[in-house]
Amino acid sequence: MQFNKSLITAAVLTAGFMAAPTYADSLSANASVTNNYIWRGLTQTENEAAVQGGIDYAHDSGFYAGTWVSNVNYGPSDVYSYEHDIYAGYAFSLGEVSVDVGYLYYNYDEEAEFDFGEVYLQLGWKGLGVGAWVLTNTEADEVGDQDFGAGEAYYISVDYAFEIGNGIEIGLHGGYHDGDFMEAFNGADGDYYDYNISLSKGGFGFMISDTDVGGGASEAGFDNDEVKFVVSYSVDVDLL
Repeated sequence: MQFNKSLITAAVLTAGFMAAPTYADSLSANASVTNNYIWRGLTQTENEAAVQGGIDYAHDSGFYAGTWVSNVNYGPSDVYSYEHDIYAGYAFSLGEVSVDVGYLYYNYDEEAEFDFGEVYLQLGWKGLGVGAWVLTNTEADEVGDQDFGAGEAYYISVDYAFEIGNGIEIGLHGGYHDGDFMEAFNGADGDYYDYNISLSKGGFGFMISDTDVGGGASEAGFDNDEVKFVVSYSVDVDLL
């Protein structure tokens, strides 16, 4: 199972999690390059390029686990930082509906800080997918000793993907992010919506992404008040 973060960066192309689970032991690796790492509509690299990769294991029972890493950049003084994710979950089918439930931990270096974890639930039916991610834990000493407990932030999304022929897939995405921890992490002033349209074929992907975040660059160094154009290429290798 390939975790959705390894697609153009965080649930941009949606067919990966909307497809029915594959119940077979597998071990795979993925690598990608992108001109901008977009996470929930917001740049994680100051609109610069990112190199990313991960390893995923899936058991025939539906259990899966994996890890994923990317460079990030959150401000002029942040010359180089990284994000390292660890996740595990269970995927299964209920008739024509695919279900994916799990836990994801975001780990950053000392410069980027803000380690945190989320539980998630994703449902898929044909080309339609819905998902919810809820904050479960944070490293309080990394966020100014603020006590962000479980449920202090959440993200919900709706996605639709369809093929137009010759292996070309179109993806439509809309999401909503809210919560006190979200504001501290993103440097955004209040809740926001993100939306994008993507096109992919094989390992190539192109996305147009935007949010309703205003005001230009935030105190945290984000600049998310303009439409972003993302180009990426990814490869997957079966290891088992």
